[in-house]
Amino acid sequence: MTPAIEASPGLNRPLRIGLTGGIGSGKSTVARLFAERGVSVLDADRVARDLLQPGQPALAVLVERYGPGLLKEGHLDRSLLKQLIFTRPAERHWLDTLLHPLVYRQLEILMAAAPDTPYHLLVIPLLIESGRRDFVDRLWVVDCAETLQRQRVAQRDGLDAALIERIMASQCSRTDRLAAADAVIDNTGSCETLYPQVERLHQALRHDIEITPVPV
Repeated sequence: MTPAIEASPGLNRPLRIGLTGGIGSGKSTVARLFAERGVSVLDADRVARDLLQPGQPALAVLVERYGPGLLKEGHLDRSLLKQLIFTRPAERHWLDTLLHPLVYRQLEILMAAAPDTPYHLLVIPLLIESGRRDFVDRLWVVDCAETLQRQRVAQRDGLDAALIERIMASQCSRTDRLAAADAVIDNTGSCETLYPQVERLHQALRHDIEITPVPV
């Protein structure tokens, strides 16, 4: 078992590390590498998906707003919802206002249920955009060029270029994201280039070493 990290002065809980990055930057891959090191990894997107499963109150609120056509065989039609919210900024704001408080509350519950961990790695794509930098102790950003983001998303999700641009435009800029980072994980290259970066950050936390952001 990985030795636990002592909490920072004044904390009586494991550190909370927020992992964020633009769509297609590689957050899930990085999170998996940390999970392999015995770290508690909690994914805000997965929490949000669970909150919108059949029978959940949040799904009922969506159906009330958009109608039963939002469902496909009783389940949320996520492709349709994505089209709705990324072509109508006001609807995206409404959905964020509904879900963000629920997601952060559930993350608190999940962290409380996983106390034996070196630290919590919280994968929160819209951490900066939601204005909840205070929710984490440190902020790490997975970064790559925007052209590479577009290529990865198109290949992974099969989205058209126009929708990808709308999604990226709804997120904070790469410049602002990097300016907010306590550390940067460069995911421009192959997966092999992530291993030493992840290990460096993990060991730095274990030994309470100050982390210098990686220049991009």
